[in-house]
Amino acid sequence: MSKPYKIPQSVLVVIHTPALEVLLIKRADAEDFWQSVTGAKDHMDEPFAATAVREVAEETGIDALAAGHCLRDWGLENVYDIYPRWRHRYAPGVTRNTEHLFGLQVPAGTKVRLDPREHTDWRWLPWREAAEACYSPSNAEACLMLPKFAL
Repeated sequence: MSKPYKIPQSVLVVIHTPALEVLLIKRADAEDFWQSVTGAKDHMDEPFAATAVREVAEETGIDALAAGHCLRDWGLENVYDIYPRWRHRYAPGVTRNTEHLFGLQVPAGTKVRLDPREHTDWRWLPWREAAEACYSPSNAEACLMLPKFAL
């Protein structure tokens, strides 16, 4: 049985500490592609917040709802062209994705556990450096907006 097409609605979760250090993770399928947590809805009626909690757990091992963690919906969305290298994951003719933005504040020293099939490395960077290191322009822009949305 073939894998179902990805839904072109996703989340971007900027995980950060109170000092505005941002967690970036390196994709396993793309050289030098550093990013925040991202991921598509599993089904059309899945709330974006549920997608964010699930993707954070899958990609980093972090429980977004744990005590001392604060998941915030930024109330912003980006609509962008899906990179050609990943369009085959979507239904024929789908070329654009809607990405809903969240921030997740966690304590400094929060443990990270990657799924090696998806990501090969991680690092914490000050928010401006994180923006410079992001491959995706929308991810870089989200890092630059962090001071406005942090607690």
